[in-house]
Amino acid sequence: MSTATRHSLADLLAIMARLRDPEQGCPWDLQQDFSSIAAYTVEEAYEVADAIDRKDWHDLRDELGDLLLQVVFHSQMAQEQGLFDFNDVAHAISEKMLRRHPHVFGDVSYADVEEQKRAWEEIKSAERVAKGTAPDDSTLAGVSRGQPEWQRALKLQQRAATVGFDWPDHRPVIDKLHEELAEVAAEFDAGADPARLEDEIGDVLFVAVNLARHAQVDFVRALKHANAKFERRFRRMEQLAATEGAPLATQGLVEQEALWRRAKAEERSA
Repeated sequence: MSTATRHSLADLLAIMARLRDPEQGCPWDLQQDFSSIAAYTVEEAYEVADAIDRKDWHDLRDELGDLLLQVVFHSQMAQEQGLFDFNDVAHAISEKMLRRHPHVFGDVSYADVEEQKRAWEEIKSAERVAKGTAPDDSTLAGVSRGQPEWQRALKLQQRAATVGFDWPDHRPVIDKLHEELAEVAAEFDAGADPARLEDEIGDVLFVAVNLARHAQVDFVRALKHANAKFERRFRRMEQLAATEGAPLATQGLVEQEALWRRAKAEERSA
């Protein structure tokens, strides 16, 4: 194919089929299955979000292509097994969007966004019944397990809040966070049983998500900023140490802490 050719979706599907060709395909692509590709699918979704966060639209185009490739890859493997193909995937999502937006594609009207959200959940519930899924009348029904656990925590909290199971503001959430941290400390004092520590630290993280929700702070964005801040300051520590002729790895924790404080002070004075 000429590099000047403007490729279409049909071209991408043909490329993927060739990569998976048993005789002339790529050995690596042929070795893959749904499970091995799943991690890449999640990773590419995060790369899309990162490009958006950086407002790098050129990179976003490329990352969306990488994410689309994941859909094509899974569809090709499914087609080989006689399960479904890419057209079935496109048909299914089109039908779902038409079905879940009766106020756009039908004659239904909603008073406000909140009413629309409630209707959306009712439609999803009806879809589960139609698929033969066991009835689940819980407020938490339908909260997907196929998402990052922090996001699942947020969804569970949001659902519980719809029936009033929620703190009125951030203050009792902070109190609860202190309580959970104290329980972690108690576990350490008691001998640091791994299973108990996992349980208690899980509680801390769950409450941290809840605190972010009450503060109307995006949990992932906040953690991303914290990661970036740590990386920025740590790299500056390395620079300072190298300038003084003593690599960071050769210094003790006291000296390293001093470098950290210097890097932090530089940022604040900049």
